[in-house]
Amino acid sequence: MKQAFEQLLEKSIQLGASDLHLSGIEPPYFRCQGALQVDHQIVWPKDAMQALLDFLLTEKETDVLKQDRSLDLAYSLPGGDRFRLNLYHERERPAIAIRRLNRSIQDYRSLNLPEGLDRIPELTSGLVLIAGPTGSGKSTTLAATIDRINQTKAHHIITIEDPIEQLHRSHRSLIHQRQLHRDVPTFFQGVKDALREDPDILLVGEMRDPETMKATITAAETGHLVFSTLHTGDAVGTVNRILGGFSVEEQRMLRHQLSMALRAVVAQILVPTKDKGRRLPIVEVLWATKAVCNHIRSGRLEQIYSIMESGAQQGMITREQSLAAHVHHGLIDLDEALRFARDPKTLTNLLQLKGTKGWQAETPAMEADEAVRFTVNPS
Repeated sequence: MKQAFEQLLEKSIQLGASDLHLSGIEPPYFRCQGALQVDHQIVWPKDAMQALLDFLLTEKETDVLKQDRSLDLAYSLPGGDRFRLNLYHERERPAIAIRRLNRSIQDYRSLNLPEGLDRIPELTSGLVLIAGPTGSGKSTTLAATIDRINQTKAHHIITIEDPIEQLHRSHRSLIHQRQLHRDVPTFFQGVKDALREDPDILLVGEMRDPETMKATITAAETGHLVFSTLHTGDAVGTVNRILGGFSVEEQRMLRHQLSMALRAVVAQILVPTKDKGRRLPIVEVLWATKAVCNHIRSGRLEQIYSIMESGAQQGMITREQSLAAHVHHGLIDLDEALRFARDPKTLTNLLQLKGTKGWQAETPAMEADEAVRFTVNPS
C-alpha cells in the first residue's frame, strides 16, 4: 500500500496538482490549475482505502478518526515533498483530501504580500491573527513569518499544529513543533503547556473553540508574541468571530482583553491572475491602533471598517483597496476582482479615481502616537 500511495503522490507532482482526492468508489481526482480532472487509467481498488488507513494511522489516531469522523495528518515522500492529508467520511465511507505543501519556506517578497507586513516579525508581544478560508495561504504566510524570526532573532518558538505543514530547522531561534494527537492532545492543552516551557513566541495553528481562544489571548497578554489563525473572510469579521463564541456576560471582559492584546489581523484570499497561471494574495490588514482598540473595547466593531478605509498612514488595507491596486497594475481582471469584492460598488469607485498609488499593497511608516504599541526588538 505504501508504494501505491506514494506513486499517486508522485503522479500529482508530475501533473502540477495542488490537491489529490481519494475515496473508496471513485478513481483518483487531481486538481490542476484550479480545475478537477480524473485519471481513469489509475486502478484504485475499493478496499484500498481501508488498507491505506491502516498504513497511515497510529492506534490513537484511528480512535480519533472514529470519534471525530475527520483527522488531519502530514506525510513526506523520501525526496522531501510534503503533503497535508485530511481524512473524513462521506456516506459512511472513508475519503482523503491531500494537498501538496510548498517544499521550501517562502519569504514575504516572493509571496507578494504587502511590504508593511514585515513589521510583524519585529513585534515582541501581543496577538497576531491570520484569517482566510481554507486554501487561502494562511499557513504559508505564517511559515514565512516564523522563518523571518528564526533567521533574525534569538527566540524560543513553540508551535502547536494540526498537522505540522512546514518543517522549520533552528537557526538563530530554537524551534519546537508539536503536532496535535501525536505530541499534544488538544490546542488548549498545548497552549497551557507552552506557558511552562519558556517560550518567547507561540504559534497556535487554529483557535477552534472558546477554551483555546481564551488561553491564546491570555498567553498574548502575559508578554508573549502569539500567532494564530481563524477561518474567517475579513479582518473585522475575525474579531467578531472571536467575541461571538462567548456569552454576553463573557464578551465584556474578552473585549477588554482583546483590545489590550491584539496587534494585527491579516485576512487574505487568493485570486487568479490574468493569465490564470497562478493566484495572487488579496490581503486585508487591520492594525490594532488606539482608535481600533477603543472600538473593540466598547463593542463598536462596525465602525472599525471606516478606520481601515482611511487608515493608509497606519498601514491599513481593505480588500477593495487591495483588489483595486492589482487591477490597476494589470495583474488581475476586473471581472475577477468584482467577483471577489465584498462591496463591488466601492471597488468600482476606487477604480474611477485618478490617483491609485494610495491603494498599493505597501504600508507607510506608523505615526508616532501609535509606535508605543508596536515596540521593536533591537536584537
